[in-house]
Amino acid sequence: MIDDLVSANHILYRQGVVDGFGHVSVRSERDPQRFLLARSMAPALVTAADIIEFDLDGNAIDAGGRNVYLERFIHGAIYKLRPDVTSVIHSHSPSVIPFGVTGTSLRPLYHMSGFLGAGSPIFDIRAEAGMTDMLIRDNRLADALARALGGADFVLMRGHGSVAVGRSIRHAVYRAVYAEINARLQAEATRLGAVTFLHPEEARKAAETNDAALTRAWELWKREARAVE
Repeated sequence: MIDDLVSANHILYRQGVVDGFGHVSVRSERDPQRFLLARSMAPALVTAADIIEFDLDGNAIDAGGRNVYLERFIHGAIYKLRPDVTSVIHSHSPSVIPFGVTGTSLRPLYHMSGFLGAGSPIFDIRAEAGMTDMLIRDNRLADALARALGGADFVLMRGHGSVAVGRSIRHAVYRAVYAEINARLQAEATRLGAVTFLHPEEARKAAETNDAALTRAWELWKREARAVE
């Protein structure tokens, strides 16, 4: 599990989902009331020694003096609300940002992004807390974000980024990568004319098929990431 978590950090960087910022977590296999997340650092540099265990309120079990992410509360809040979720990714992937600030839902343009279903909800921190620095700094804001996500697999954060969730680390990584790709394609397609998005039933069926083939993409991305380490 820790090996996959480290690989996820590196893959997300190589795929352009995270840069020096962003983070990915996994629910503990030993205790579902805890999760694993790296110390505060650039994802591409994460190693097994950088992983810290947290409770669902975002408290480090033993940080050992290491700095932790300010927005770690995002992860715990979603794990509390969604027992089906095993991995959470928060990123600022560039193609996704315009959708959150224009109120435009990210919708499945092609079969690889079927997990987007009928569209993505949008969380606006201003409606919850007024003027802020846009960061999810406490459990109150994290709980509001989790409620905005609801039963969806992906939520936009106005002026900030997004969150992808999955039933495994590989599942969440797949969704984060293809949400970024879908955002780029959706923006390009919209400039050409009216877009025929996937019907919700088409999206559901496509997602089921892709979920059964996650390993294909994961192994490729993992090899590419390790080739440059």
